[in-house]
Amino acid sequence: MTSRVRTLGIAALVALGLLTGPPHTARAASSKSRARATFAGGCFWSMEAPFDQVSGVVSTTAGYAGGSEPNPRYEHVAAGATGHAEAVQVVFDPAKVSYEKLLAVFWKNIDPFDTGGQFCDRGRQYRTAIFYETEEQRRAAVASKESIEAQGRLPAPIATEIAPLPAFYPAEGEHQDFYQRNMSRYWSYRTGCGRDRRLKEIWGK
Repeated sequence: MTSRVRTLGIAALVALGLLTGPPHTARAASSKSRARATFAGGCFWSMEAPFDQVSGVVSTTAGYAGGSEPNPRYEHVAAGATGHAEAVQVVFDPAKVSYEKLLAVFWKNIDPFDTGGQFCDRGRQYRTAIFYETEEQRRAAVASKESIEAQGRLPAPIATEIAPLPAFYPAEGEHQDFYQRNMSRYWSYRTGCGRDRRLKEIWGK
């Protein structure tokens, strides 16, 4: 999200005590009835919503992934200073929804050909990526990318990264479920950013 649209001053963040929560490491064991999937698709405000609508998804968490800085803060990530991307971590029940289904939802909500960010949000902090935790997830992610490539002539190479997830850092509280808690501001941002217009151009209705 652009600094003009969704920026809180550093002083305000400090005053509110909005600290990033502890990282979720890829080594952490998941319950047998729960699994995780982590995706970067530009604005994490916009990436929670589509997964929340999927039956079998237990929760979504906005956060940061893909960089080397521990415990990143929003203002540093948004400035492109950490190597992290805005991301969403999806906890799901594999008995009710497959990882492959979540990959399909991911692709239909991004512009996979954009090498410089997503929609009006520019920079590597808004890049697209699939962060895998297991070899099975890696193979599924590669297969889903190859399936898109096999559909025919593409307007550009797919720029979406497929990379291991060393850690995921939950974002500050005001970014969680933002699209539900701040609907007017969210839709003003989303419309102004041209996200849905571009998604329709790529994927149709």
